[in-house]
Amino acid sequence: MNSIILGDCIKEISKLGNNSVHLLLSDIPYGIGIEDWDVLHSNTNSAYMGTSPSQQQAGAIFKHRGKPLNGWSEADKKIPLEYYNWCRTWAKESYDVLVPGASVFIFAGRRNAHRCISALEDCGFIFKDMLAWEKEQAAHRAQRVSIVYERRNDIENSKKWCGWKLGNLRPIFEPILWFMKPYKLGGTLADNLIQYNVGAYNENAILQYIGNASNVIKIKTSKNDKGLHPTQKPIELMKLLIELTTLEGQVVLDPFCGSGSTLLAAKQLNRNYVGIEINETYYKTAINRIENSF
Repeated sequence: MNSIILGDCIKEISKLGNNSVHLLLSDIPYGIGIEDWDVLHSNTNSAYMGTSPSQQQAGAIFKHRGKPLNGWSEADKKIPLEYYNWCRTWAKESYDVLVPGASVFIFAGRRNAHRCISALEDCGFIFKDMLAWEKEQAAHRAQRVSIVYERRNDIENSKKWCGWKLGNLRPIFEPILWFMKPYKLGGTLADNLIQYNVGAYNENAILQYIGNASNVIKIKTSKNDKGLHPTQKPIELMKLLIELTTLEGQVVLDPFCGSGSTLLAAKQLNRNYVGIEINETYYKTAINRIENSF
C-alpha cells in the first residue's frame, strides 16, 4: 500500500488482491480526444485530433479538433460503444478488489457518462447517484452562427441568426458518478458496516466542506490545483469524496492517477493509497508530488 505503479491498470488492478480496497476514486479519461491518451477508439479518421486555424489562435485551451455531432463517417458513430467496452475492461478488474459496500466515484464527461454507467452496471456495480461538481469558471467555445454566414457573404442569414450559436452551453459542472459494490444479499447496509466499515456516508464531513449535504458540490480550484495535468482536479474536492465514504487507515485506489491528486488527498487524510498511471511523465509527477508533500 501507499504506492504508485507505472503500468496499465487493466493488468495491475487484479494484483492488489480481493477485498483489499475501500474506495475507488478516479478522474478517468472521458474519451473525447483531449489528448492522445484520451482517444479510446479504433477509428483512424485523420480529421480527428487535428487542429483548426481558430484553435491555433485560441492557444492551449482547446488543442485538438474533436468529433462533430454527426461525425465524419459511420465509424465515428461507434465511438460511444467503444468507450463503453473500454470502461468494462477496467471496471471488471476493479470489482473483485473492492470490499462489499465500497463506493466508486468516477469523474466522467457529460457526453459519454451514460456509457460509463452502463458499463459499470453490467460489471455488477450499483449506480447510486450522480453528483455535480460546480466550477467557478469553464472555458467555452460555442461559435456564433452569424460569423459562419458572414464568411459565406450570406448577409441575410447572418442577420436572421444573430444571437444564435453552434455547440453547447458553458460547461459549468462536471458529473461525478457514484457507484457501490453490492453488499451481501439478505443483509443490510448496517450489517455491512459492522463487517467491512463501508456503505454509509459521513454527513458531518460534507457539511464541513460545502455547508450542506446535497449532490451539488461547489469547490473552487486553487493555484496549486493547476499546471500538472490537463484535467487536474482540486485537492479539496478529492478530500471531500474520500472523507464522505471512508475512515482513516482504509485504502483508496485511483487506477488513472495522473498527477496524483487523489493520492495526495488520501495521504493528507491519513488514508492508505494505491495509484496506477500508464503515462511515465505523469507517473513521475505524481511520485515527486507525494514525496515532497508534508
